[in-house]
Amino acid sequence: MKLRVLIVDDEPLARRRMATMLAQMANVEMVGEAEDGDVALALIDERRPDVVLLDIQMPGRNGFELMAALKGPQVPVVIFVTAFNRYAVQAFEVSAVDYLLKPLVFERVREALDRARAVLRNRDAGTRLAEMNAVISALRAESDKQAAAAGYESEFWLQRRGEYVRVPAGRVDRVEAERDYVKLHAGSDSFLLRETMSRMEERLDPDQFVRIHRSAIVRKSLITAIRQAGFGAVNVALSDGSELRIGRSYVRHVRDLLLARDSGPAEQISRNREEEAVRTD
Repeated sequence: MKLRVLIVDDEPLARRRMATMLAQMANVEMVGEAEDGDVALALIDERRPDVVLLDIQMPGRNGFELMAALKGPQVPVVIFVTAFNRYAVQAFEVSAVDYLLKPLVFERVREALDRARAVLRNRDAGTRLAEMNAVISALRAESDKQAAAAGYESEFWLQRRGEYVRVPAGRVDRVEAERDYVKLHAGSDSFLLRETMSRMEERLDPDQFVRIHRSAIVRKSLITAIRQAGFGAVNVALSDGSELRIGRSYVRHVRDLLLARDSGPAEQISRNREEEAVRTD
């Protein structure tokens, strides 16, 4: 079975080293490389790799956030590649295919690809997607622990139909204003909480959430694009296919938080158009 492999790493030297290794392996074809998660997401959709060699810490969308955005029947097998070993325990606890530490060793990379080949033979795309969702859930749980240690909420107790329901902060996708309340969206569930948006912004970990409007806070990893919507409006597109408007006074702030460099995703609007939107607020 010939493996089609995509390399995702923000370090040019690391990409070259991986490409050199792949070129020396039988039944392995490198189908592209990306320097960040946004470019990688577009290449995965276009080239349908079997395996992604994925760095974790990258500017903009990191490796875990890229995994959260993957969906559909052509889900690749992911092999983590990183210089940091602190993610290894979580990765293996949730049955990650493999976890490679830099500097990479040829035999270790070949071993990881052999394991990926076995996974592709024995697991269908739905199973692989479920496993990656398990990875994301575990990482969100770890993020909640870190947020709690930093003084941010790790969970909410929310009233629904005569009972109180525990909702971990890692399940919260977005928060929207609802008159004298806020509405917390967690997957297909939603809950009302008597709280202000300003107070919710203080309670949620800013590494995980961004306020895009005076009436909306969104989990960063769910944002797939920032796009011009016409008549001066600017929207964020979410991984579930929905779009939310960015308040004009928040446009520059959102862009600066989400985009590490001017050459961001293909659908990124230009700086000039964003600044024009801000000036017309």
